[in-house]
Amino acid sequence: MHGVGLVRGINVGPTTRVAKGDLLAAFEDAGFTNAKTFLASGNVVFDADRAPGGSETSIVEEGIRSRSRVSARVLLVDELEFRRIAHENPLLGDGDDFSKLMVTFLGAELPDGFALPPAADLAPELVRTGTRAIYQWCPLGVSKSKLKPSFWKTAGEFATGRNWRTVLRLLEELDARN
Repeated sequence: MHGVGLVRGINVGPTTRVAKGDLLAAFEDAGFTNAKTFLASGNVVFDADRAPGGSETSIVEEGIRSRSRVSARVLLVDELEFRRIAHENPLLGDGDDFSKLMVTFLGAELPDGFALPPAADLAPELVRTGTRAIYQWCPLGVSKSKLKPSFWKTAGEFATGRNWRTVLRLLEELDARN
């Protein structure tokens, strides 16, 4: 079985530096093998004996913290779930710049009562929900997204985004392992 580790907020500034060796060691601590990092920003593909769960997540987070003194949240997604989330992207036909097409992976299903802002308030940005994901097309650039931090807090306790280019690169690595 293969999986993907999405580590939130590392290597985006001097206070969030996590060395590649420390990141890989944290995944090894959790019992994962053949771990490989991508793009130095918290993307790891690994092999596992079983689907990763909460105990492995805690071990990876503690491993990162103890080795680098960086507190970072981690989302572990098994290969089938990662592929399903990618396959369900409803915005693939809406933009051709994959750096502006985002998938935000969620730690759980969207909470009851969750609602997107009205489309007119977001235009020209497009936002759609999926199962454990929020998809965005940001034609003006991700840094100019109209979705503010307060919005993401309503989506649940944990969310971490990746652009479509990164999602495709992670899918390529999963394909190479099969």
